[in-house]
Formats: sequence, structure tokens, C-alpha cells
Amino acid sequence: MARIRVLVVDDHRIFAESLAAALAAEPDVDVAAAGSGPAALRALERAAAEARPYDVILVDAELGGPAPGGAAAVGGSPAVGGLPALPVPRPEEPGAVDGISLVAQVRAARPGVRSVVLAEKDDPRCAARALQAGASGWVAKDCSLQRLLTVIRGVLRDETHLPPALLTGVLRELTTARKHRTESERLVESLTPREREVLRCMVAGLGRKAVAERLFLSPHTVRTHMQNVLGKLGVHSTLAAVALARRAGVGPAEPVTVRLAGDVVERGSQLA
Repeated sequence: MARIRVLVVDDHRIFAESLAAALAAEPDVDVAAAGSGPAALRALERAAAEARPYDVILVDAELGGPAPGGAAAVGGSPAVGGLPALPVPRPEEPGAVDGISLVAQVRAARPGVRSVVLAEKDDPRCAARALQAGASGWVAKDCSLQRLLTVIRGVLRDETHLPPALLTGVLRELTTARKHRTESERLVESLTPREREVLRCMVAGLGRKAVAERLFLSPHTVRTHMQNVLGKLGVHSTLAAVALARRAGVGPAEPVTVRLAGDVVERGSQLA
């Protein structure tokens, strides 16, 4: 019997342990749990290194939000149902991410792993974001175990699972997002090649001085280009320009590598 390896990612300890224990009772499911995004990424990396990759991750839509009672959970918890103790998030843990961001990171780093988002409530906008990030399913936390197992097995067949009540709203959100992307792409296409270079530098978070050094221009010329970019994109701030550029699929400028006396120095990767 082919076994399905599942990773539960939820910072609500009792829910995560209960779900993991229920899944572990299935004859064809191996399950583990992580209490935060960084812990999940470490678990995925470790499993891949051991040639025992996970097949599916179940991710809390509100991962990284306040723990029950308003305080972040700290420490570990005893094993449940034969499972190892669940590591729970600590307030000081670096690199904390929300559930949708974790889905996107997993999609980029481990494209063979299917992601299913577990949600307290149906939210078409959040569900659409999850699908855009690479999720294969959206399931209510209070659904039956059999329903969840159906979704897990379905996404492994490359199916996409959404509650019927969400379908219309999600399609509307995806259509709207595509419309905004198309409009953003059209605006970016109106820029000159040099202005697009400047925009990519803005997306990378470079200040005017750093852009000038990178493109071998004077700060005054860069200021003019930036003003032209804002005007053509119809926005009034660098932040808005960057948001529009990302919707259009514009990535950041690559860092410049400079060799000095045998050493490699990266430039253009920080604010100036």
C-alpha cells in the first residue's frame, strides 16, 4: 500500500495534535506536525534530504495570528497518539510567515508537495489568494475526517478542491485579479526600456543614489525617470508603483556582483 506523508502546519496546538492523531489512525497515512512556517520549512527540507518527502501539507489559513487567549503559545507539548511532541511557535522566532505566504514558499521550493489550506471560515478573497499562491485545496477546519481525506487523496491526483459555496466568489476574485494584472501589464508596457530598468530597481528596494550608481546615471536623471514612471503608471508613490509592478509580474533588478582583489561583493541589494 502506497503511504501518504502529510505535514500539519498550525499554531493552535490542540487542533494540530488532534488532527494529526486522527490522520495517523489511517492505515495509509504517515503524519507529522509543525507549529510555525519556519518549522514547516525545516521539516520539509529534512524530509527531502532523507529521501522521504512529504506529499501534502495542511496549512492553517491564519498561521502566525494570535494564539487562543490573545497570547502566543510558547514551548512544546506532550506526544499525542504516538506522535512526536509538536513544536509550537515562539514570539521571537525569526522569519515567521502567514499561511498563504507559506504555501507560496513551498510551491517555489518543493513543487511536488501539494498544499491544502484549512480555514475557520469561508473567505473568497483569501481562498483566491491561496489558489494563486499554489494551493490545491481549501477546506473548513470543522469538516469531517472523511471529507479531509477525500481532499488529500484528490489533490494528489492533481485535483483542485473548493467548497461549492465558495466557487462563485473565488472565480469573481480571480477574474478581478486577472483584470488588474492585465491593466498593470499595459501600463508597464508604456514605459521606455530605461524607465523599466528604473522600475525594477524600485521593486528591488533601491534608493535614488543606489539606482544612479547601478545605472551609471546622475541622481537628478534618476529622479526624472522615477517621476516619469509614477506619472505613466498613474500612481503617486514609490510603494504604489512597486505594488502595480508586482501585479504586472515585474521582478526586482538582480544584484550587481563586483570582484575586488579576489573577493566577491554584491551591490544593489539594499536601500541606499
